[in-house]
Amino acid sequence: MTDQPSDPVTRLNAALEGRYRIESELGEGGMATVYLAEDIKHERKVALKVLKPELAAVVGAERFLAEIKTTANLTHPHILPLHDSGEADGFVFYVMPYVEGESLRDRLNRDHQLPVDDAVRIATNVAEALDYAHRHGVIHRDIKPANILLQDGKPVISDFGIALAVGTAGQGRLTETGLSVGTPHYMSPEQATGDQSVGPATDIYALGAVLYEMLVGEPPYTGSTAQAVLGKIIAGKLASAAGERASVPANVDAAIRKALEKLPADRFTGAQEFAGALADRGFQHGEIVSAEAALTGRGLWNPLSFATSGLALALALGLGWALLRPASRPLARLEVPLGEGLALVRDVGGVTLALSPDGSRLVYVGSAPDGRTQLWHRPMDQLEAQPIAGSEGARNPVFSPDGGSVAFMTAESIKTVSLQGGVGLTVMENFAFRAFGMDWGSDGMLYFEDAAGGLQRVAASGGAPERLSTAGFRMRWVDVLPGSQGLIFTNSGQIAVASKDGAEVRRLFPGVMARYAHSGHLVYVTEDRTLMAVPFDPRRLQVTGAAVALIQDIAVNITVAGQFALSETGTLAYITGADQLSQLVRVGRNGAAEEIVPGQSEAFVSLAISPDETRLAVSIASDAGGAGANVPQDVWIKQLDRGPLTKLTFEGAINLRPTWTPDARSVTFVSNRAGGFDLWTTRADGTGSAQLVEDVDRPIYGATWSADGVWLLSQAGGAGERDILGLRPSADSVPSPLLDSDFDEFSPALSPDGRWLAYVSNEQGRDEVFVRPFPNVDSGKWQISQEGGTVPVWAHSGRELFYRSATPEMVVVQIDTSSAFQWGEKRVLFSLADYISGAVPVYAVSRDGQHFIMLRRMAAEREGSVTVVLNFFEELKRRVPPN
Repeated sequence: MTDQPSDPVTRLNAALEGRYRIESELGEGGMATVYLAEDIKHERKVALKVLKPELAAVVGAERFLAEIKTTANLTHPHILPLHDSGEADGFVFYVMPYVEGESLRDRLNRDHQLPVDDAVRIATNVAEALDYAHRHGVIHRDIKPANILLQDGKPVISDFGIALAVGTAGQGRLTETGLSVGTPHYMSPEQATGDQSVGPATDIYALGAVLYEMLVGEPPYTGSTAQAVLGKIIAGKLASAAGERASVPANVDAAIRKALEKLPADRFTGAQEFAGALADRGFQHGEIVSAEAALTGRGLWNPLSFATSGLALALALGLGWALLRPASRPLARLEVPLGEGLALVRDVGGVTLALSPDGSRLVYVGSAPDGRTQLWHRPMDQLEAQPIAGSEGARNPVFSPDGGSVAFMTAESIKTVSLQGGVGLTVMENFAFRAFGMDWGSDGMLYFEDAAGGLQRVAASGGAPERLSTAGFRMRWVDVLPGSQGLIFTNSGQIAVASKDGAEVRRLFPGVMARYAHSGHLVYVTEDRTLMAVPFDPRRLQVTGAAVALIQDIAVNITVAGQFALSETGTLAYITGADQLSQLVRVGRNGAAEEIVPGQSEAFVSLAISPDETRLAVSIASDAGGAGANVPQDVWIKQLDRGPLTKLTFEGAINLRPTWTPDARSVTFVSNRAGGFDLWTTRADGTGSAQLVEDVDRPIYGATWSADGVWLLSQAGGAGERDILGLRPSADSVPSPLLDSDFDEFSPALSPDGRWLAYVSNEQGRDEVFVRPFPNVDSGKWQISQEGGTVPVWAHSGRELFYRSATPEMVVVQIDTSSAFQWGEKRVLFSLADYISGAVPVYAVSRDGQHFIMLRRMAAEREGSVTVVLNFFEELKRRVPPN
């Protein structure tokens, strides 16, 4: 008789011959030993887990295998599925997919603490999986970092239901093995006291403990022994993550505290409710930390503040707005919830918040049922916002001086509407939309930057507009001073002031956007998203003192607009956080999207796909607060579907708008490394040094090569003076103007055969897509879009042209050039509401024309609440005394 081999791997391979082949041991846990194995039939790697012999003996193979079947049908993107289970030669095993990557335990061991956004995202995904399982009657009972695997950055829960199967099959006899189901640091109090009939609240408790550890760096209760830990879990003081890490948002801390409550009845009723609390900035639970303690570390100042629920806020404000302004006028900061499903859309470009002059009303840009934006009106004494009829497609809202009406911009008009109801008034039609704001002066005029980059004004009651500045002199985010005696605006990254007659224009200091405060200050946002204040004399149009930093992390959106608003009576409203984070996605013609790098988000600005479709060149802003040409950014290379992002540019502060050379070996891009914005080319593999390709006497903001490499077309000049230049590198030393009319011409795109030039022009009063023959551009012209269009891109076949409509939607146009140029059917493919926009390459088309590589905005760019500060001017006068 041959002795049975004692080596477990040899025994396993013999027992599982023809089914699985053990390759190596991956690790050992409390209940099982894990092996890397090959699934011979399906030719795939799997994780084969073998129950500890002593545990299997007590549980019993039949009971365990019967119980584990209840988990086999769980199908969820954040749950690792069960492939197989069985018994062989005394081994009780189960098989799951092998995840290449690390566990959350591994990451915490390496990084100790996670960024707040990462931790909340992981916890939210796990909560969604728990909610799904709980609704199917399955409790995990052993949620811990080691059982959360990170697959391409996304969490996947392992061993789902295994602890339940062990506990149920063991029928209370686990004490015979000296083992317990659950890990001490993440056990709920009911588990710690030996209660085996646990429910969803146990998993919620464990997830709260895991989230706490991701944020703080250690579990909520620690001790030198397991008994010490369990003792604290049962009787210890409720842990607070914010007390250990000041950057933890108040609602996240409150959600963790509720999840860690001693009594199951005091926790969330479901995991989805836990996830909702993590996303709800107004969520509260239990005793609120004192105002001063709550604000410690949350900004550059530490004023008296309080938080309140939507109901409490409505009740307080319902007693009278003036009652919140006592004689002592203390500063009060509160989160104003907007209501379920009524989130603010902060990333559409332009200003998204407006406060009435008396501070009693908030208007913001939100979503309309048709997917477009619309305005929502939130009186401060009401619980929820209400839509403003007729404001579909609105941006840049601004109140009238009396607070009774609101003006706003759409893609093709300026309108006003009364908040008392009735039909709105169209002030201007055929308006070439600019995202850079407007203001309603006390003189009854609306002031705004036009499509040519100059400033105009028009009576709010309608009439002919009047130009106040020359085209090309940018006057963005205009703010009319009291008595309409002057204007505050932004010009090329500088806050500036102009006299009423325009005779005097003075740049004041660097900044993104400024508003005049009636306390005698300018309040403005810097490039690093800090809210600042400086004393200012509106009569002399002069700064009269030093600037002081007030609040950090003010949101700055894709058009570099600071997301804050001031009332004349001293109320401040703002939102925080970066806006420009997006994901690389592959989108089909039906609009179905899949992430190219699951879980990865960056401040992507533009992209280009290599001619061989193996790589992407992308520009990424160093700060997610904005995506303008003056925002620091670099070019990176990404292998499609695999590999990391690799930085390509290292010189100069700004490197942007990449395009590939036809041989796919190099990337041409815009850079300020030599002072101005010029065109450079460098090898895509990072070897060698960049070569200057084109240097002209004005900035270049983008380029494209012809497919044969003979022509390099570039876009020169800023808004109001954009022209298209052509250069033949082998024959020309300097580029020649191709399209240089009095209008803007930009976004050149050559057809694959090099015979046709698609581009955008504002000659019709708004941006539209045109096509001309190439290189003889004066021999014909066809207008392709009719209701607004930008960013044309040719299909590789040359028989289709894609562009972004003003709606915004992806539109495809059939092209026939067999005899002469003809264009036919136009079809809308899908909405672009969730994708990054702009007059730069923001999408690419696959060679077969069936897919698009695009930049999808992160869902987090919809805010559920707005921070409101009452009596803000009192603090301004104290912190920044006006002279």
